[in-house]
Amino acid sequence: MGVAALDHVLLLSDDIDATRDFYCRTVGMSVGDRPPLPFPGYWLYAGGKPCLHIADRAVYEAHARSIGLDVAAPGDERIDHVAFSTGDYAAAEERLAREGVTAVRNEVPGAGLRQLFFADPVGMRVEINVFEGGVDS
Repeated sequence: MGVAALDHVLLLSDDIDATRDFYCRTVGMSVGDRPPLPFPGYWLYAGGKPCLHIADRAVYEAHARSIGLDVAAPGDERIDHVAFSTGDYAAAEERLAREGVTAVRNEVPGAGLRQLFFADPVGMRVEINVFEGGVDS
């Protein structure tokens, strides 16, 4: 079995509305269709794809336990960041500034890549990648 692509990331939050609003305002994602799952949350879309799922932490963890999934203990983070691509570095910087978000800037030598790193409301690091010549596919 081989995989074709990363499908989505699930982000657990104690305030799903604030987390939704942050990603919509700051990253430019949009709320889209979500099936009737047994826990509250949102599916956020980028480029027509529901790539960031947000779920209410307590209700999701209870649901996960009820179906036999282990739940990570608090402080047991295993993911460093989630990354998104865009084609307009200046627009990304402007959007972040407008929302009062301070970003760390980085350039990857020889790759034609500029990056912006910042934290979301639950403390997850977010990376925005801008490739010279447009979004890398």
